[in-house]
Amino acid sequence: MKIFKFGGASVKDAQGVQNVARIIQSYNQNDILVVISAMGKTTNALEQVVHHCFHNTGMANQALQTVFDYHNEILNNLFGEDNLVGVSDIKNLYLELECFVDNPHLQEDYDFLYDQIIGYGEMMATKIVSNYLLSQKIANQWIDARNFILTDSRHRDARVQWKETETVIKNRLLPIAKKNLVITQGFIGKGFSGETTTLGREGSDYSAAIFGSVMGAESITIWKDVAGVMNADPKKFNNAVLIPELTYNDAIELAYYGASVIHPKTIQPLQANGIPLYVKSFINPEDNGTKVSADSSTISVPCKIHKDQQLLLEISTRDFTFIAEDHLKQIFQALSENKVRCNLMQNSAIYFRCVIDNKENRHEPLIKSLENLGLLVQLHTGMELLSIYHPQGSFDRLSDVGSKEIVLQQNMGNSIHYLIRS
Repeated sequence: MKIFKFGGASVKDAQGVQNVARIIQSYNQNDILVVISAMGKTTNALEQVVHHCFHNTGMANQALQTVFDYHNEILNNLFGEDNLVGVSDIKNLYLELECFVDNPHLQEDYDFLYDQIIGYGEMMATKIVSNYLLSQKIANQWIDARNFILTDSRHRDARVQWKETETVIKNRLLPIAKKNLVITQGFIGKGFSGETTTLGREGSDYSAAIFGSVMGAESITIWKDVAGVMNADPKKFNNAVLIPELTYNDAIELAYYGASVIHPKTIQPLQANGIPLYVKSFINPEDNGTKVSADSSTISVPCKIHKDQQLLLEISTRDFTFIAEDHLKQIFQALSENKVRCNLMQNSAIYFRCVIDNKENRHEPLIKSLENLGLLVQLHTGMELLSIYHPQGSFDRLSDVGSKEIVLQQNMGNSIHYLIRS
């Protein structure tokens, strides 16, 4: 059993879908489960739908039509305007989404609303790919991942209920997958009340790991538009090189610091079950790419991870007494309750400094929670975070930081971190 995961870039247009079909055809198709993300930038487009729907701007249907037009163009290029193969499935999804958006309920819970809308990207993508494969005489079984990935109801960052998920996958999905090529969605699951949940942005990698670990897959392959795992983003850093192999621990560290090739939660279930992960190029599928496994060599080059759109929170007591253990407990509790991840933290006598992503204004309720606890919070915007994992020798920070101001610096032995003012 092999698990393949194709991201949005691999199915961004009709040519991409056709290329996915060619890759699948080059393997024995009877024991492959394929996880597919939303096409292209569909998730971003659906986030606009969520925004207009939640804020009742009156533009939700216009934003929705943009999503439909994009998928219709791919359908027409794959099947032709007069060919109805697969179109009825997509039209049903369109209708469901339109009815949901037109419903005047407009949930007060933004995260709940987000999950109910955003998952349609994966549903539409997998319907299109499945029907195209059928049109090319490639037999496959489309399944709804929400029937198998069972989670709690923590929206936008749902936690997998492993016992229940393992039971339903082994009893219901594994017999199907042993006989058929299976096409399913990444990123989405089902909560306690039967509602759609999501596993966090880029969660399709995690979905592949869940299916693979429970089904005892021999390998998982993530197909990307890059040669494999690079030691830096080639769009941001010169002289980026391919890392041919990684240990599980190195991969976890890179993912934790923000490397975008592998989702942070993906590695743990694979490591626990000894399943190798391959990161390969869908542009040059014959290339070796990167192998992540227990027997891989440790990393031999410094890796640079850059994250923009960062915020710095400086937290102190109102009387500027020491930040003690009880304060730290309150701060971490507030971070957890507001679903905010700390990318870098630093504790001094009277300050706790925390670097977080600037997204969807999640920092605002966090700051309010901290202030309600009697803490003072200073917010600093316009930050970037540069992390160097496995630095070697005398690392020249000026070559990457340049003349920008370094606000915080942290040396953790196997990594160096710079918070930079943009």
